[in-house]
Amino acid sequence: MTDKIHPVDEILPPAKLFTLGLQHVLVMYAGAIAVPLIIGRVLKLDPADVAFLISADLFVCGLMSIVQSFGAGPFFGIKLPVMMGVTFASVGPMISIGIANPGVDGARLIFGAIIGAGIVAMLIAPFISKMLRFFPPVVTGTIILIIGVTLMKVGVQWIFGVPVGPTAPQLVDPANTAWLDAVKALPAGTVPELPAGLKIAPSLDNPAYASPQNMMISGAVLLVVLLVARYARGFFSNIAVLCGILFGAVLAAVLGLMHFDGVAKAEWFHTITPFHFGMPIFNPVMILTMSLVMVVVMIESMGMFLALGEMTGKKVTQPMMSAGLRTDGLGTLIGGIFNTFPYTSFSQNVGLVGVTGVRSRWVCIMGGAIMIVLGLTPKVSHAVEALPTTVLGGAGLVMFGMVAATGIRILAAVNFKTNKFNLFIVAISLGFGMIPLIAPDFEMWMPHVIHPLIDSGILLGSVAAVALNLFFNGGAAGTEEEIRDAAMAADGGH
Repeated sequence: MTDKIHPVDEILPPAKLFTLGLQHVLVMYAGAIAVPLIIGRVLKLDPADVAFLISADLFVCGLMSIVQSFGAGPFFGIKLPVMMGVTFASVGPMISIGIANPGVDGARLIFGAIIGAGIVAMLIAPFISKMLRFFPPVVTGTIILIIGVTLMKVGVQWIFGVPVGPTAPQLVDPANTAWLDAVKALPAGTVPELPAGLKIAPSLDNPAYASPQNMMISGAVLLVVLLVARYARGFFSNIAVLCGILFGAVLAAVLGLMHFDGVAKAEWFHTITPFHFGMPIFNPVMILTMSLVMVVVMIESMGMFLALGEMTGKKVTQPMMSAGLRTDGLGTLIGGIFNTFPYTSFSQNVGLVGVTGVRSRWVCIMGGAIMIVLGLTPKVSHAVEALPTTVLGGAGLVMFGMVAATGIRILAAVNFKTNKFNLFIVAISLGFGMIPLIAPDFEMWMPHVIHPLIDSGILLGSVAAVALNLFFNGGAAGTEEEIRDAAMAADGGH
């Protein structure tokens, strides 16, 4: 390397480049596959379609990581070592859409909202930096805390079972159903006419819910994650969650809970086709909902970019920042077209740059290439889809809990001693964020058209945090230094 080449632009030897790129992929892999698994199962899609979502996600992860790190003209790509992945901030609204609209139509609604939000994000990217004053650490920390706590519900349901469907706590007793059918078959006039919509309530305990075997598997996964995190060093300590998932997969296979029929039938190679589920459905309220999510995501990305600039010794200029944020929007637009989800820079990979001290963006370009290859290999996606949700349960507690802990870490730097108003901001915003979690039917008398907007505790909490900060602190400015420090705190201060 000559003195003229900045470490960010240094091209490493091929073997080292591949190894370091693979490390970035392994660090983000568990987080990358989580969202398509969650949304695919909420939508009740066929296993083959869930596997396709995973493939599409890996493919676009790789593509956008290359665009962000390598650059695509003056308008796209911050040209720093960045790995792109699906943001967990978008999961809440997408779950709301999926529950209300299961199946392919729900997928089309979700992808329509994502495409619309991607276009909005690209248009507003140059102006987002001017919104820093609305997102000081007390606001960003609160929002990230709410995201983690809200997603924790998903991790817990992975362990025990979801409230409805084959893993619900209680099932309808077949004897009761048979009795009602017999009553319906009686001659007219024998009994009073049955009320429309009369159904037998579930009353039979479901052996599939909270089974000791499932809890044992999730507990074993969590234990492995903890042991690796505690005793492993270097590279392996950074992939503790992935190690736990791999152990859980082996354990589930030994117990006969994993079925590899889909893996055997899957091809070794296929292309990712756009609009796999049909043309998207563009709902204005859902587009607005996802656009608000993208504003929060882009503010978080700004912190990551500023932290990366500090770690790599390369000052992030205004044009670079705009290009990086515009790429978040482009990734989200491409994600919607290719049947996947909103994208942002992955914080754990930003932290990895600090841990390893390797500043070359070519490492992430290589990581992106590896992700594309994985996305084009259906057998990999089918193997992931075959994982029982109980395996993901133990890992989900860690993944989603770490998101919440990140918010707490950012809030630790907030001034609560001399500014008591910050306590009100956190307390009330957290309360708003918990409403859909604790009282999911609170919107039953509100206009149906706004349900996707208010079903997300993340959005309710975000709006409350920004509004309360304006009310109490007059929108006390969040400076570039504050948002950079918050991002670095989120990644362990590396």
